[in-house]
Amino acid sequence: MRAKELLDAGNVKTAKDFYNTGIIFQHGNDTIASGIAVDCFKKAIEMDSTLNRWWYAAAVDRDLMRKDKPQIYGTQFIANASTNGKFMRYKMDPDKVTDEERKYYGVETLAEQAEKERLMNLKSVGAYYMETESIEKTIALIRSEFEKGNQSTYNIGEQSLNAFGYGLLNQGLDNEALAIFELNTQLYPQAANTYDSYGEALKKVGRKVEAINAYQKSLELNPDNDNAVNVLRELTKSDR
Repeated sequence: MRAKELLDAGNVKTAKDFYNTGIIFQHGNDTIASGIAVDCFKKAIEMDSTLNRWWYAAAVDRDLMRKDKPQIYGTQFIANASTNGKFMRYKMDPDKVTDEERKYYGVETLAEQAEKERLMNLKSVGAYYMETESIEKTIALIRSEFEKGNQSTYNIGEQSLNAFGYGLLNQGLDNEALAIFELNTQLYPQAANTYDSYGEALKKVGRKVEAINAYQKSLELNPDNDNAVNVLRELTKSDR
């Protein structure tokens, strides 16, 4: 209500003002709020194109959804009651905007959205580990699922495994975390982040030489990895 008062009084003036006001109304409950969100984000990015343009696309899609119309960018996902709560993209008109326009607004392409929908409905490796309480069985499952490619039923993507590894690390399960991080480097050998995370776990347990090697590999794959640069400086300074 206060945001609406400021808007009506002309006190929402800068690009950041309109951006923040848009975020407030984006989370409203009706088409009045969603319409205001669209207008605010449009003004915000017209005034400053460096702001996060994804919010405009999301606001347009949510406004259309609230009006029971197809979305056009593909930002809105819903839980489908008819499929036991599986997630799916809300109905959309894929031809209103191009994939180039979607990318301009920070939205996935149609193909990427389809893959995102698939990943959202995969089972959790972490849940399997909690059920079995066995890292050996979990690793066997991951390897088996990896061989299935897009036919897998568990999310064994690089980022998912990385998050699982950190979950173990945060619980003090260092050896289990190391096993997952190492496996991730084997499954995704061209991903710099897998080696960065593996290096962090190795560093935590005092395996300094191996940690250095992991961080060096991460930096080799991504020369812009400032974290690896800083950690390597820290790990090697005592050897100078």
